[in-house]
Amino acid sequence: MKSHESFKPYIPADKVMPEFTITSLILGAVLAVVFGGANAYLGLRVGMTVSASIPAAVVSMGIIRQILRKDSILENNMVQTIGSAGESLAAGAIFTLPALFMWAQEDSTISAPHFFEIAAITICGGLLGVLFMVPLRTALIVEEHGVLPFPEGTACAEVLLAGEKGGSKSKIVFSGLGISAAYKFIADGVCLFNSEADWQIKPLKGAGFGIDVLPALAGVGYICGLQIAGYMFAGGIIAWIVLMPLIALFGADALIAPADKVISDMTTNQIWGSYIRYIGAGAVAAGGIISLLKTLPTIVKTFRKAIQGFGHKEENQLRTNRDLPMSFVLGGALAIAIIIWVMPSIPISFLGALIIVIFGFFFATVSSRMVGLVGSSNNPVSGMAIATLLIATALLKATGNTGHAGMVSAICIGTVICIVAAMAGDTSQDLKTGYIVGATPMRQQVGELFGAVISGLAIGGVMYLLNAAWGFGSNELPAPQASLMKLVVEGVMGGSLPWGLVFCGVGLAVAIEVLGLPVLPVAIGLYLPIHLSTPIFLGGIIRWFMENKKKCKSEDERKEFIENGVLYSSGLIAGEGIVGILLAVLAIIPFNDGSFADYINLGGVFGNTGSIIFFALLLASLIFFSLQKDKEKF
Repeated sequence: MKSHESFKPYIPADKVMPEFTITSLILGAVLAVVFGGANAYLGLRVGMTVSASIPAAVVSMGIIRQILRKDSILENNMVQTIGSAGESLAAGAIFTLPALFMWAQEDSTISAPHFFEIAAITICGGLLGVLFMVPLRTALIVEEHGVLPFPEGTACAEVLLAGEKGGSKSKIVFSGLGISAAYKFIADGVCLFNSEADWQIKPLKGAGFGIDVLPALAGVGYICGLQIAGYMFAGGIIAWIVLMPLIALFGADALIAPADKVISDMTTNQIWGSYIRYIGAGAVAAGGIISLLKTLPTIVKTFRKAIQGFGHKEENQLRTNRDLPMSFVLGGALAIAIIIWVMPSIPISFLGALIIVIFGFFFATVSSRMVGLVGSSNNPVSGMAIATLLIATALLKATGNTGHAGMVSAICIGTVICIVAAMAGDTSQDLKTGYIVGATPMRQQVGELFGAVISGLAIGGVMYLLNAAWGFGSNELPAPQASLMKLVVEGVMGGSLPWGLVFCGVGLAVAIEVLGLPVLPVAIGLYLPIHLSTPIFLGGIIRWFMENKKKCKSEDERKEFIENGVLYSSGLIAGEGIVGILLAVLAIIPFNDGSFADYINLGGVFGNTGSIIFFALLLASLIFFSLQKDKEKF
């Protein structure tokens, strides 16, 4: 890749094209809501989200180029810039805010957060994330061009350039979306077969195995690749095939807290919920902190460059060098911090607002650097949120902000920081795409701010809908990350956390790090049920097959197959997320003394066998669409 001194964008700086248009605003806003809702559902099910930049870019090309007959790569880039903001803001929100709903479910005297509270918190976090990233653009995007790969930002630029030169990639995304939507409706709507297959390993008491046969999980595995998916699956094996049988063997008929029944009478799910979840929580927390410590030298370097850039005006005012004015960035950040402090609907004190400003810019720097190395989908935002919650909760407790009010304040602080980190990472990826195609940075930054506001207004409604349908913390929506954040806050504030189990998880994380393995993927696999990591692992195997396919005519053909799989997988994730929201609507519509969702439920007539057969067909479709060739290219 060329260095920044010799790099020339696709659209020259002296050429003006349609970019920030009514079409891009409307289409970007729609995609921000759609992909935000889809990723909210995905994150609440499996504890992770994926970048929406590429699918948003492909859908944009399909609509703007094919339907509206317009030709502007910069307009398409603006659509994906706005559209991807929904995914990032949703990730920050669903990793933390469901804890507030869970507390309301546990105690009838506590009220769930209202719509305007969610909107205010998420919008403030989204706006801060964008503003904090602006002074980092030159240091990370321009000066380190050719050093930091920004995998998703670069891939998105390649997709946009491919669309400019011809091709019909949008068909693959829409095919995945349609097939996934139909599959999801048959599995979890009509319930023709069980969406989860589960087996007890009888010769090994306490051990179990299972698989959630859902399209989004296979898509996540394909996008992440075999290595990350394999690490997650390894974590699941450690939990379900090693630790749980050991607990059953040594625990026998003992009643050991925090469980409320003897171990010999517990199911595998109960052993996981009572013990493994806390071990996984310790591993994830330690993994997040280890990841931050390992990147500390690059964090300091980037932070120093950002500070040095304050107040310096660029001599070259080419269109491709224009950022939002630093006065606007600093003034906007200060204004938002004051709003967070004084706004009645946001339960954050002056100390909390100060924590947000300090840790916000710090973690925006961390996140922007991390996505440049590993991409947005693998960005350890939850690790940053955990570190924030540990510090914020301890500070609040030390200053007398205890009890439920203190815990709510801690979660809200963690939510803003989590959204700041997620939005900063997304903004840096989008600005990288814009740098390659020749977009105007200032207009992209305004687009990100617009997307943050739209997404913040939508995410509250999505969360209320999903909670009303199934409830956060249920089998349908386990909200693993938010459950973890809730445990962290309760443990620090009230001393209710079983620290022995947590420190066992910390020890496992340290051992994994000593082995030279990435801690977070293994820790997440340890924390989540193995039913979720199994389909992710299978998706990763298919990605590995495409990467090592021997009968490819050229390396370009191999890249084409892999890109097709990424696009189809993005469609699988979007389709399941959209139908998940539709099923949530059906679940709250009354019908014949129940809900409409109950009326169409067939009760899984094909059982586990049908689950495996249908999922095998779905995986076959992933292989089929990955192997589609662009006849004009090959």
